[in-house]
Amino acid sequence: MNATPQWLSPAEQDAWRSFIRLHQKLTATLVRDLQANCKVSGADFEILVALTDTPDGRQRFQDLAKSIDWEQSRLSHQIARMCKRGLVAREECAEDGRGAFVVLTAAGRDTIESAAPHHVATVRRLVIDPLGPDDLATLGRISSRILTQLDNG
Repeated sequence: MNATPQWLSPAEQDAWRSFIRLHQKLTATLVRDLQANCKVSGADFEILVALTDTPDGRQRFQDLAKSIDWEQSRLSHQIARMCKRGLVAREECAEDGRGAFVVLTAAGRDTIESAAPHHVATVRRLVIDPLGPDDLATLGRISSRILTQLDNG
């Protein structure tokens, strides 16, 4: 590792801080909006979305953790809370006694189907509509490039 850090230039620091502030403020705004208008937490919503991305509304616990980039312990606690509210169920895996599935319940499906239209409208209002097609394409390319870097370590 290099002993002398390569400090950010003023332009790099401005871009970095703007990006961080955008991420923090957008995330907080979306989570507050979901809670206030849809009575669902950001964590609930993230899990429900991931489950609806599978045709049968079920995923192995470890696959779900990986798909939303959560630690197993965090996911376990969140799933326990969601089970108590009837949004998901936990089913043991018949093929693997150690494995378990997280399964979307009817109440969970109703919750995501109710919340999703409002959430999409909010995302559209805050992010999509202020950007033109070129800006949106640029945002997509930049995001993909950074995600690739993160995925490759």
